[in-house]
Amino acid sequence: MSTEIRTDVVVVGAGPVGLFALFELGMLKLRAAVVDTLDMPGGQCAALYPEKPIYDIPGAPSILAGDLVDRLVAQVAPFEPAYHLGQQVTALAKGEDGLFHLETSKGTRLAATAVVIAAGAGAFGPNRPPLEGLLQYEGRGDGTGVHYLVRRREDFRGKRLVIAGGGDSALDWTLSLAELAEKIYVVHRRPQFRGAPESVARMHALAADANGKVELVVPYQLAGLAGSDGRLAGVEVRTLEGQSRMLEADALLAFFGLSMNLGPIAKWGLALDMHHLVVEPSTCQTSVPGIFAIGDIATYPKKLKLILSGFAEAAQAAHAIRPLCRPGEVLHWEYSTTAGVPGAAS
Repeated sequence: MSTEIRTDVVVVGAGPVGLFALFELGMLKLRAAVVDTLDMPGGQCAALYPEKPIYDIPGAPSILAGDLVDRLVAQVAPFEPAYHLGQQVTALAKGEDGLFHLETSKGTRLAATAVVIAAGAGAFGPNRPPLEGLLQYEGRGDGTGVHYLVRRREDFRGKRLVIAGGGDSALDWTLSLAELAEKIYVVHRRPQFRGAPESVARMHALAADANGKVELVVPYQLAGLAGSDGRLAGVEVRTLEGQSRMLEADALLAFFGLSMNLGPIAKWGLALDMHHLVVEPSTCQTSVPGIFAIGDIATYPKKLKLILSGFAEAAQAAHAIRPLCRPGEVLHWEYSTTAGVPGAAS
């Protein structure tokens, strides 16, 4: 059996919010380890859409998801957190010594005073539209066929695209790929979109442009796929009244969100609300003292599912954790402009 590794805090999930939690813990002089099922830090930002632009990071009018991850990794580097990647936390229990004992799918054993769950959507996969013959068009790496994410924008240069969905992913990729694609059809079941108002306004401006590169196809829903030998040629769309259109297309980008599966986390005895972990908003502590949840996996009244909310929750959790790890030790808090960061350039 492997030797147990002792640390102050174990962070479950190395997405952007988990990475920022490592930074906040480091600023409070707490030792931290992070576990993630992916073999690289960054979570969905790194695995699903590294080239997706993000517009709501303070101080960055636009930043690619992959670049944000790189900066967060660099930011936390001075604190030397222990990365345990490519493995899943399979067991968690509190021992008689008052510590949480965790074990991973690779047999790594960790012991910590506190645990921070920053697992995003948990184990995730795309919500596929119910279209006949869908699978034969999936998995193509040349920018054609059916896709649920964009890893490389360049793959779609000069392509005719159908983008389906009404949320931020559909809007963001419409705005981003309009520079490259030959034609983009945006298909949504109703005229109203759920994304950020500024993104909606920019998309409508593109659709109103005389070049006609972006066309809004509303209110329509996906109805079928056309093609042969696994190569997509068109996407059929239909209104609720039965009116149909065939959109000539090389690729369908279907953005209907991710299905969520908490995996082993669901068995840890934590209070749940619709596959999310219920937390106390001021501390982000779950129903089990010493276990905290931040980011998309955490829920509380009027929660905003924004990446910046997750960053704030990381700071709240870190400050709630410090007295657990350093009982009786007074915190002489200083802002980072005063205290600085070890190893950072002045």
